[in-house]
Amino acid sequence: MHLIWLRTDLRLHDNTALTAASQRGPVAAVYLITPQQWLAHDDAPCKVDFWLRNLHALEQALADVNIPLLIRHADTWDQAPGVLRQLCRELKVESVHVNEEYGIHESRRDRAVAQALEADGVTFHSYLDQLFFQPGSVLTKSGTYFQVFSQFRKVCYTRLHSALPRLVESPKAQARLDLQSDAIPTTVKGFAPPSETLRALWPAGENEARRRLDAFADEQISYYKDERDFPAKPGTSQLSAYLAAGVVSPRQCLHAALQSNQGEFESGDIGTITWINELLWREFYKHILVGYPRVSRHRAFRPETEAVAWRDAPKDLAAWQQARTGLPIIDAAMRQLLETGWMHNRLRMVVAMFLTKNLLIDWREGERFFMRHLVDGDLAANNGGWQWSSSTGTDSAPYFRIFSPLSQSEKFDSEGLFIKHWLPELAALNKKEVHNPEAAGGLFGVADYPRAIVDLKKSRERALAAFRSLPSRQEMADHE
Repeated sequence: MHLIWLRTDLRLHDNTALTAASQRGPVAAVYLITPQQWLAHDDAPCKVDFWLRNLHALEQALADVNIPLLIRHADTWDQAPGVLRQLCRELKVESVHVNEEYGIHESRRDRAVAQALEADGVTFHSYLDQLFFQPGSVLTKSGTYFQVFSQFRKVCYTRLHSALPRLVESPKAQARLDLQSDAIPTTVKGFAPPSETLRALWPAGENEARRRLDAFADEQISYYKDERDFPAKPGTSQLSAYLAAGVVSPRQCLHAALQSNQGEFESGDIGTITWINELLWREFYKHILVGYPRVSRHRAFRPETEAVAWRDAPKDLAAWQQARTGLPIIDAAMRQLLETGWMHNRLRMVVAMFLTKNLLIDWREGERFFMRHLVDGDLAANNGGWQWSSSTGTDSAPYFRIFSPLSQSEKFDSEGLFIKHWLPELAALNKKEVHNPEAAGGLFGVADYPRAIVDLKKSRERALAAFRSLPSRQEMADHE
């Protein structure tokens, strides 16, 4: 008997570890419910619910090829070695197969499990699956991990041209085992189920992920570069939650994109090229997790920015969290997050810059809040995005580049359609007033919409002063 331990790879098709395990002989699958670990990692209730619903869908798909899905409980990952060791003894398992995950805690967990199993003579096999390239295999000429995306992308393109990652064949039906699948819980203690409205936005299962991918590649990808920045338009793929949970693989995404562009990466359809770049950004941030482990430890990628004098401003932080800042584009974006578990990518940058620059509040507060609410929450991408916006990260915006929420709003939601959808209390304002109702005198007659909590010009100057006073990276190195 062989075992696949499922984590963020909740799919039957193009699943490297699952196929490898099934080729060795009879296989069963196991998934660990780890509530305290999820809480420690700030996983959102809507994300945990999405995982559980996808497990239900996967259980059906696995049943079609006679692979039982077992559920085990381990409150934290520290308990995983003992729980899996016990299961392997019960089932007389010869080998355990996993798809690699990245981050300090994930690597430590897998090493501990491998050690415990090997003490019992059970072999542990891990596979590259959620990335195109093994971390450590895309390096600078001096042998270090890239810190600048454009340079990383260039090497990736060269590698993809010479060897495109192939899709893995699906496991074939095996003889029925004398082993029943376990019931999958519909809820987990500590994670309140989300609203049915939110659930309906994110249907579970590979069929839905594939439907979204095919529809995007067929109908939308060509317009992606032109429309992805406009939050009122359906310009993005809406696949991030499925990628984060592994319901669809990056290889499937890449192949679908290339198919729509005659196999080209760098020429042809500009929308397709732009979207493939986004897949590579996702790859880049996971390589950063491995190459620079401090970002897994809530540390700034740029050590000199640890000295930023962030404000302790609980009222301002709460106003941002509750969509009560008095700046419509910020509040509309935050309401979208709170109600749907997702936020448009352009707006993720806008609200992150507002929190870290205009309010001068520590990026870690924003990173944590996002993780606690995002259905697509992913440590590497979320941390990378927050550190980029706050000018503490790799390849980050220079500190003096501070998005103005007003100009972003006027540029990317010129008619105010997105704002009015999420802030219906502003629906009566015209398209000029809606971006800054206070300045336009439009707040009169608008019930219960707050005044702006901050002066954008003064707060921008405050942020510039805070960053200008930092020691340089060279000074930090000399001091060490």
